[in-house]
Amino acid sequence: MKSVNFTVLGDQSIAEKFGKKGTRTDLALYDKKERDTIRTWVAPCGFPEKIQPLFQAIGLGDHVIFNVDTMDRFTGEQIVALDMLKKHEGILCHSYDVDEGTLERMIHGTVLEDYAHVQPDQAASAACNVLPVSAEGSTKIVIDHCFDVRGVGTVVLGKVLSGIVKQYDTLRLVPSDTDVMVKSIQMHDDPVDSASSPARVGLSLKGVRPEEISRGNLLCSDPGSVGVAKDISLDFVQTRYYTGTLSAGQTCMASIGLVISSCRIESTNPLKISFDRPVAHDNNTCILLKPESAGIRIMGSGSPA
Repeated sequence: MKSVNFTVLGDQSIAEKFGKKGTRTDLALYDKKERDTIRTWVAPCGFPEKIQPLFQAIGLGDHVIFNVDTMDRFTGEQIVALDMLKKHEGILCHSYDVDEGTLERMIHGTVLEDYAHVQPDQAASAACNVLPVSAEGSTKIVIDHCFDVRGVGTVVLGKVLSGIVKQYDTLRLVPSDTDVMVKSIQMHDDPVDSASSPARVGLSLKGVRPEEISRGNLLCSDPGSVGVAKDISLDFVQTRYYTGTLSAGQTCMASIGLVISSCRIESTNPLKISFDRPVAHDNNTCILLKPESAGIRIMGSGSPA
């Protein structure tokens, strides 16, 4: 079974036309199965009230559908986020209320210039033309939801970042460094024996309790292929839209992979941040956030040095 994953931004109500509504927390998931392909759409329904779901939704998508319905600072935050995370593959559409010239100026010089431009009613068919792309390598799964299901036990939802997961595999949960066994696998509510990247999966796990799992944790066949750190140095670049200053001792939020955690700036040259506890990351771009900022809440970004 092949998989294609989209992030839906802007007017997220368009996702209701794409597929069946599934899990909904601060992220809303929709999916649709056609022949041998499952397409999934993830929308950050907790945004714009909170900035955190925006980055987690983008992290779960390989392609973007950006349905612009207004020109405000939240639209600007989404453009900055997509550009920082280098999301080059996307579909761009807008309502009749949006001035096309203004939108073109806002996305000039960003990854959104590469997006296919379509009318909103053409977005679904454009999504169907996107071909599945898999990532080879060792098995690596990022977790976005976890539940305690009566009669089943610990169940996680996540995305296979690379490789293949098989029933009865033993994988390492990081950063807790716990061995777990995959009791069963589901895709689109159907049981399967295996799933390959970039499939969205539901996994029943043995050897771990739900309270021991957090969003952003990774399941790996090769734990050495991911980073686990409490302190991270970044080749940081502050966005020109953030008007605040960065100083040692300052606290903020950091987004890396699907992990959103408070952190402390230990030094600014080079920029070094420390977390309360170790976090797992796949050498992802790290974004610093100031959720309480009255203006843009994205401070800047950098890769782990």
